[in-house]
Amino acid sequence: MIAKSLRDYRRSLIGWAIGLSAFMMMYLGVYSSIKQSPDLYGAQAMAKFPGALKDLMGGLQDFTSGAGYLQSVVYQLFVPFLFIACAMLAANRAIAQPEEAGTLELIVTLPIDRKRLVLDRFAALALGLLAVAAVTLLVTWVMAEAVGIGVTFDRILAAHTGVLLLGLFFGTVTLAVGAATGRRALATAVVGGWALLGYVVVTIGKSVEAIAWLKWVSPFHYYAEGQPLYQGLPVGDYLVLAGATAVLALTAVLAFDRRDVGV
Repeated sequence: MIAKSLRDYRRSLIGWAIGLSAFMMMYLGVYSSIKQSPDLYGAQAMAKFPGALKDLMGGLQDFTSGAGYLQSVVYQLFVPFLFIACAMLAANRAIAQPEEAGTLELIVTLPIDRKRLVLDRFAALALGLLAVAAVTLLVTWVMAEAVGIGVTFDRILAAHTGVLLLGLFFGTVTLAVGAATGRRALATAVVGGWALLGYVVVTIGKSVEAIAWLKWVSPFHYYAEGQPLYQGLPVGDYLVLAGATAVLALTAVLAFDRRDVGV
């Protein structure tokens, strides 16, 4: 079942790997010219941006430094959300989409344990996302070396690991909602709302005391708080993301096992 699921995901994952790699190549390719323009992209220039915009973009740090550029342009907003979208679409194809299409009912009539079915779909999702992360990590590192971005491989690996864990978390949320309800639109809405609000809470919310405490339920807090590009692998934060993902996967298994498919 894992191999079949990977075959089903194949074209989509290849497309995402190519698209994300193209994004990395395009944005990292212009770093050399940005580094040579400190008056336009240096720390003093970034300080002139409105506070709300700086918060939304994670502080808008010095674009002329390699770590600052990677953090603000690549790992702060665009790549995490693109990876979340990739994970969400793949996860919807695991349970909710085939159930809405009427094909899942045929699968569950086969001598396949329902719990094993969900676990295999989850494993295929994790392996597929890992493959996309590995390809884009390689592209990022090669481009970083080519343009002289000055960030070591272990720091890029740490940041990319966070992207993978964040994407897998939201992919598993999608899987769990789909397993519990069989509704693709609902799963998409839950993930989209949680991701958007979670990002706002850990960026703009830092300056709003009334919602600042919500950072503890935002996956983006555990993704970005440790600043892996500057401080290396934040083991504790990443373990929280991995643990929450495991709980969600178990929730998906139990929810699907107790539900009548097609109802």
